[in-house]
Amino acid sequence: MKTNDPILVIEDEEDIRQMICNILEEDGYATVQASNGNEGLQLLRKTPEIRIVITDLLMPEKEGIAMISELREDFPWIKVVAISGGGILIPENYLNRAKAVGADTTLCKPFESGELLSIIDELNR
Repeated sequence: MKTNDPILVIEDEEDIRQMICNILEEDGYATVQASNGNEGLQLLRKTPEIRIVITDLLMPEKEGIAMISELREDFPWIKVVAISGGGILIPENYLNRAKAVGADTTLCKPFESGELLSIIDELNR
């Protein structure tokens, strides 16, 4: 069930962030964008209607694991989707760490639009 509550997309790579927002918006969701964890947390504090956050894990300033940990303390009701394509480690290592600190679900990049929308639909139930 779709809601009018915006989904916060935190991703430092602008083209990927925009692609995720486009997928969500084409399916009827509103989005809010941030380019790193600090910016994302600031937006959460200003936009209390956000109920779902999609966050990359490897970002400048505040990376995703630290951001998820802080989000869990301040906004325990928000659903978190952690995404990662890896880095020097295989993506699953980062995604497992994200689950350990409180991500509700994870998604490995690259992913299909249907995978993302299925996860969002499930979190909205």
